[in-house]
Amino acid sequence: MRNKFIAAFACTTALVATGAASAADLGGRYTKAPAYAEPLFNWTGFYVGGHIGGAWTNEQFINNGVGAPFADLAPGEGYRQRKSGIMGGAQIGYNWQANNYVFGMEGTISGLDNKGTVVNTVFGAADDIFTWRANVLATVVGRAGFAVQNNLFYIKGGYAGVNNRLSVTDTVGVATGSGGQTHWANGWTVGAGWEYGITRNWIVGLEYNYAAFGSQTYQLGGTSGNYTFDAKPRDIQWAVVRASYKFDAPVIARY
Repeated sequence: MRNKFIAAFACTTALVATGAASAADLGGRYTKAPAYAEPLFNWTGFYVGGHIGGAWTNEQFINNGVGAPFADLAPGEGYRQRKSGIMGGAQIGYNWQANNYVFGMEGTISGLDNKGTVVNTVFGAADDIFTWRANVLATVVGRAGFAVQNNLFYIKGGYAGVNNRLSVTDTVGVATGSGGQTHWANGWTVGAGWEYGITRNWIVGLEYNYAAFGSQTYQLGGTSGNYTFDAKPRDIQWAVVRASYKFDAPVIARY
């Protein structure tokens, strides 16, 4: 009887030890389910949108010493004038995101309301009237930025071009005339901005840009021949608010 009791106790002890070992083994293999995290905002994708704001133009035109004597400016003489106006237009581009870094290309087209008038009063109150305007601005730039969730801070740089017109009217004196000419001036631009993704697709932002341009030769016709100037928008600065629609890209989830 005693031997049977000892055998039963030993069997029970072995079963208990085996169960404990199995439980410990299961505990070692168990992995807690990952906690769900909200998806990161994904800047990758094509976008289109619009912008509106203000622009400032420094216009410069100088008599280059070629042509007729009307308008009464000697070679090397000229004017520089700064004017501002409303601007607005559209943008289209593509962004590619790698971790927190965002790279992209963008093109813009904008209409300007920057224009001015300069009056030369050497031979009268309204002897020579010079007028100019910069009315269309286009850019093609590369962008590089750093994303913090829905915020993107970026810089940009590349090509800029502007449609620029210069005209003159001289109605006082022996040599009189009037005429105008329009040229497309090429240059470069740099800028910086901030954008915020308010939803998965809609983005708003603020941006500042600076552009400088090369000069063109403008021949302004008159009764005594062509009056020739070297003219350019010396620089244009603009600040705008932007809104863009970004087409869907794959969601980046963080676990």
